[in-house]
Amino acid sequence: MVFFTASGATSGRVNLSPKGMDAFRVLSSSTAGYLDMTGSASETSAHMLVDNRLTFMFCSFGPEPLILRLYGSGRSIRLPSEEGQASAPTFAGSDNELLPGARQLIMMDIDSVQTSCGFGVPVFGSGIERPQLKKWAKAKIRMGELEGYWQERNVISIDGFPTGLG
Repeated sequence: MVFFTASGATSGRVNLSPKGMDAFRVLSSSTAGYLDMTGSASETSAHMLVDNRLTFMFCSFGPEPLILRLYGSGRSIRLPSEEGQASAPTFAGSDNELLPGARQLIMMDIDSVQTSCGFGVPVFGSGIERPQLKKWAKAKIRMGELEGYWQERNVISIDGFPTGLG
């Protein structure tokens, strides 16, 4: 599954990020979220500390054209926290493990839902998950370098906002 998350602070850039893997969960009719993986930055989490507006967007890349947007208020939950530990099993895979490199949960209280046609979205066929992120994260974990990477690359956003990961 591919989805996109969009967030912004009161100043600076609006961030739009593609997401994938088995990370998204609908928890109730008014709550959804995803398991956030380690990446080169942590813009969404920085934006959640400044202005919690958040959008999730899903596009059908198959034969049926459809776009779904969820609008709401977002927040980050650190996995080591009590709330993170309580919520983590919901985001575990079929092996009851979190994806390697998972750093936090991004949760949304849904305010509104919108669907629209996806007539301009192309049909794609492969749907094959890329193995690079899992491989990279497993190597960082094995070498004890994942948290150091977070401190080096994920503590401050590209606009200078703290991410809450420090």
